[in-house]
Amino acid sequence: MSKRLAVAFTGPSNSGKTTLILKVARKLIHEHKLEVAIIKHDPKDKARFDVEGKDSYKFSDTGAEVIVTSDTRTTYFSKKHSELDEMIRLFENFDVLLVEGLKSLPLPRISIFRESMDSDYFPFMDAVAIDESIDIKKYELPKEVNVLDLNDPDEIISWIFKNAKKV
Repeated sequence: MSKRLAVAFTGPSNSGKTTLILKVARKLIHEHKLEVAIIKHDPKDKARFDVEGKDSYKFSDTGAEVIVTSDTRTTYFSKKHSELDEMIRLFENFDVLLVEGLKSLPLPRISIFRESMDSDYFPFMDAVAIDESIDIKKYELPKEVNVLDLNDPDEIISWIFKNAKKV
């Protein structure tokens, strides 16, 4: 049942994006029995997957596109930027794609905030996921933005099924 739905999550550092994506992904996989793919944006290019001195590092360091495969996993290392559709092709089979970050992608977007909201995100979001630390009455949200409970992954999943983009 390949739905191939995609949705993005955005928000400031330490707002809870990764935690929410993990909760949503686990429920989609274990309760809804769906195939899930995740793309995470690394805006500061600080994620480290490969350790200096190891073969994967040496191969990747040449500038080549590298796939490391074993009986349990396949890891793809690329030294060039990929567009969303190129990344989607790498995944081939999935029902739901969850993207962390990448504000410029034309995907339905849930912005995540705790403590305070940053109105710079408002033009890019279709929904906002917040907890009780935010007084929503203090903010002027665009009318079409849905307000979701950050601590209710089932509510977030319902929103995704209604609003995600078919890709």
